[in-house]
This record gives sequence, C-alpha cells and structure tokens, in this order.
Amino acid sequence: MGLALWVATVVITYLTENANLIPTIVLLGSFLVPATFVVWAFGQGHSGEVTGEMVFRTFAVGGVLGVLGASVLETYLLHPSPWLFVGVGLIEEAVKLGALALLTRHLVHKSTRDGLVLGASVGFGFAAFESAGYALTAALTENGLSLMDLVTTQLLRGFVAPFGHGLWTAILGGVLFSRSVREHFMLTRRLLWAYLGVSLLHALWDSMNSIAAVVTAVVTGAPWQEHAELFTVFSWLGLALISAVGVAWLVGLVRMSRREFAPVRGYPLRTDARWWPAGRPPR
Repeated sequence: MGLALWVATVVITYLTENANLIPTIVLLGSFLVPATFVVWAFGQGHSGEVTGEMVFRTFAVGGVLGVLGASVLETYLLHPSPWLFVGVGLIEEAVKLGALALLTRHLVHKSTRDGLVLGASVGFGFAAFESAGYALTAALTENGLSLMDLVTTQLLRGFVAPFGHGLWTAILGGVLFSRSVREHFMLTRRLLWAYLGVSLLHALWDSMNSIAAVVTAVVTGAPWQEHAELFTVFSWLGLALISAVGVAWLVGLVRMSRREFAPVRGYPLRTDARWWPAGRPPR
C-alpha cells in the first residue's frame, strides 16, 4: 500500500507540477522500506516486554538521536582524509548503539532476539531520517526542484536500505542484549569486536566507489572513467559482498537466539532466576 501511494504521488506530482507534494514523496519514499522491515522484524518474535509502542519509540526517537549525534560529532571531529569513512563508521555505529542502550535501559529481562528487533528499529529509524535528508538535497538543484533526481535517489537508497543501518545496528543490538543482565548492560569484549566489525562494514560500504575506482584502474591499466561499466560492476559486487557478510552474521545471531532459551536435559526454563556475580549466589 505504501509503495502504491508513493508511485501515485510521484505520478500526480509529475502531471500537475505541484511542488507542495514534494514533502509527501520525501516522507513516503524515505520511510517506506525502513518502516516495513521494522514491522516485519517485530513480527518474527520477541519477549513480552517489547511492545509496539517501544518499537515505535526506538524507531522515531532513536533515529533522530542518531542522526543528530552523528551530525555533531562528524562536523567537529572529522576532516577530509583517506580515513574519513572509517571515522564515519565508528561515529554512526557508536551513536546508534548509545541511542539503543539509552532507550532500552529499563528492560529487566534482555535476550538476543529482543536486541535484534530493537537494534533494527533504531538502525532503520536512522536510515529513514538520513534518506529523507539525502532525498531533499537531491531534489534541490541549481535549476530548481528536480523530481527525477529525487525519485532516483529514493529508489536507490530504498533498494539497499535492508543491508545498511538496520542490519548493522540489529547485529549490535543482538550482541549487546545477549550478555546483558537485568537492568544493566554489560560492556564485553565480544561487544567491542562486534562494534568494530560493523563499523568496518559501514566504512567499506561508504568507500566502495573509491575502492571500485582503484580496482578498475588496476585491472584495466586506465582511469575508471574510461571503463564506467566495469566500475559499476565492481561497485555492486563489493556492496553485495558486504551485504552477504552482514546477513550471514545476523543469521548466526538469530540461530543463537533460538537456542538461548531452550530447556536443558528436560528441566523447565526459569525466567525469574536471580543473577549473581560470577554466576554463584553469596553464601
């Protein structure tokens, strides 16, 4: 339904040249894929503590907190350099993880599955607001509003949206929740490696055009502009490889979450057991 409304809005805007419909295109096109995937993730299973209201809050509030935090930090900490995208990856994954922890800190019982759902919600919220900004920027040209640039930008970002921010933050959320207990989040070595890993995927994703240009030049012995088709192939192959790594990582976390609450040797699972340091109650 959302896709049909977006297409109808684009067609009517083209026929009527009514610029007042541009915000409708921006909002529908930017939020359609992220919101759809959040609803799908919510329907895959979670604990009773994760409600629709909480998912909406993490999507909206977490997304806004993420883009605001990333904007401030990237403005004052990053400068043009070969390591620019590494800094972008580290900053954006950190602010999304921080927003997730802030908005879910009150949860008493934490599980990998809940972390996956809520992490995806924050990540897709970030992606939706970021895409809205890119779409609006693309529409504003020196010659006025460009409907073509707006539509192509939204189509491209919507197509790759499932393999970006939502996927990476879902991974971080699953790892964060998997070792955390009661009201406290635990900062573990596993979480640190997960953060560095998704930041690396993020940096590689953002720098794929530069990587593809270098690979094209090495393979052909000529500037990539002379082999634009090959450059495009290398760019999409790189994005596909990064996506495959992220999806495989996520699948591993999903499988782990299914075993997380499995009864052991026929004993019923207790969900109200207290937690003690070192796993043992005091004498």
